[in-house]
Amino acid sequence: MTYYKTDLAFTGDNKGNAYEPTFSGALSFMRRRFTRDLAGVDVVVWGVPFDCATSNRPGARFGPQAIRRASAIFDGDPQYPSSKDPFETLSVIDWGDCVIDHARPQNAPTLIAQNADQILKGDAHLITLGGDHAITLPLLRAHVKKHGPLALVQFDAHQDTWDAGPDGFSHGSFVKVAVSEGLIDVEHSIQIGIRTIAPETCGLEIIDAYQCQEIGVKGIIDAIHHRVGSTPAYLTVDIDVLDPAFAPGTGTPVSGGLTSAQLLMTLNKIMDLDFRGMDVVEVAPAYDHADITAIAASTVVQHYVQALAEKKG
Repeated sequence: MTYYKTDLAFTGDNKGNAYEPTFSGALSFMRRRFTRDLAGVDVVVWGVPFDCATSNRPGARFGPQAIRRASAIFDGDPQYPSSKDPFETLSVIDWGDCVIDHARPQNAPTLIAQNADQILKGDAHLITLGGDHAITLPLLRAHVKKHGPLALVQFDAHQDTWDAGPDGFSHGSFVKVAVSEGLIDVEHSIQIGIRTIAPETCGLEIIDAYQCQEIGVKGIIDAIHHRVGSTPAYLTVDIDVLDPAFAPGTGTPVSGGLTSAQLLMTLNKIMDLDFRGMDVVEVAPAYDHADITAIAASTVVQHYVQALAEKKG
């Protein structure tokens, strides 16, 4: 008779698959061990459960929980499409969540950046589960402090270049603020899947949603490679880049978006770029159905982790 270890989020190692029943056990991302010990760690996954900067439906503060829950389905199997166990190669931990004082939401940008700074002091690659898209601004500040200005590869229905005013912190303005602070290497940055209109582009290249359908996945991949090249980059995936048929559980859904397959196929083919960090944001499970949106978001991160493992070899 086979006996499975349980609650490997607390009792397991940083490497190796867990082989725990998907319907039970403590839920970390893909059953990785909860720890804040960075010794020998290659990748840190953490959550930023913040949605006080959203302009439409709230609820993305529950995104990290939902993504972790959905990620349990990957446990114990060879991963698609690599057919490998990334945890044979990578030491990956779940850091837990960034603690934000709900009574002082104005302090959130500083707290997020400070926590990210702490993680990035080591050599680990940081993957963030959001949270609304405002969190990408302090994450960029932390990554740029370590790596210098980064090209931004943004999958999104929205440009997020609105003016939030002095000291404004909004999920619709992070790109404008990041450009004004010199965080983004604009000449090598690109937005994919846009299907709303904002006052300005801030100099980023845009492949809108209709163009995505016209040029197909290969065309999107080629455009991203051409724009970014060898420039160090940061990847941000707003789950509303997907059509609401594939991601209903989000705060600002917009019809006419990418399919899950188009997004994942694109990500799989651009992971040769020099990404220094990534986030997936705007999962709001209260509006989800059968975890469709959470499954899509967790698969985005699962593909990213696989690619990091293949790079390390």
